[in-house]
Amino acid sequence: MQSVIVTGASGNLGRAVVQKFLDEDWKVTGTVAPGSNSTFDITNSLFEIITADLEDEQAAGDAVQTIIQQQTTINAAVLTVGGFAMGSIAETKTTDIAKQYKLNFETAYNIARPVFIQMMKQGSGRIFLIGSQPGKDMQNSKGMTAYGLSKSLIFRLAELMNEEAKDTDIITCVVIPSTIDTPQNRKSMPDADFSKWITPEKLAGLIYENCIATENVKSIIEL
Repeated sequence: MQSVIVTGASGNLGRAVVQKFLDEDWKVTGTVAPGSNSTFDITNSLFEIITADLEDEQAAGDAVQTIIQQQTTINAAVLTVGGFAMGSIAETKTTDIAKQYKLNFETAYNIARPVFIQMMKQGSGRIFLIGSQPGKDMQNSKGMTAYGLSKSLIFRLAELMNEEAKDTDIITCVVIPSTIDTPQNRKSMPDADFSKWITPEKLAGLIYENCIATENVKSIIEL
């Protein structure tokens, strides 16, 4: 049976990804942060929740090792944990950058690294990192200094992993979504044209399609 790790399983995108892979009969392990009061109405026996602080390298690594012991193989990982912060250069201190670095990069790296090591042993696998336009191009990061800098490392990480995994069936993909249609985004941008936004369900579907593709697998999914 194919298995996938989904970090941030209680978030809007995380929940959609969990449901999509369950619909396709994958074994899904979702992570949630300690102290999370999120509830799941998923009763599927293929779904399991692990509590782990992904900013803690040891805790994240232990979570992956637990999954490996149970599953033996990790076929995919979709890493959705992250956060956003506004702030120009004048408004942004190194402490602000450190917070965004931990939230957007460390939470990804602390899971991606042990998953990548396991996939290198297997010789196959797919890792999906969530990027952003501000992270892709600093011209889009004006007023979002700490966020843009932290997200830019996601792209560099994917490039490094793909270089190390060259000539294998391991691909790390960066997903660059446009505005995701969530209740939080609708509340913060009530006058926006919601029809132009992408739903978490559609984004989850695109991730899954790229996950199972055997040819022309994209290292960047931009939409």
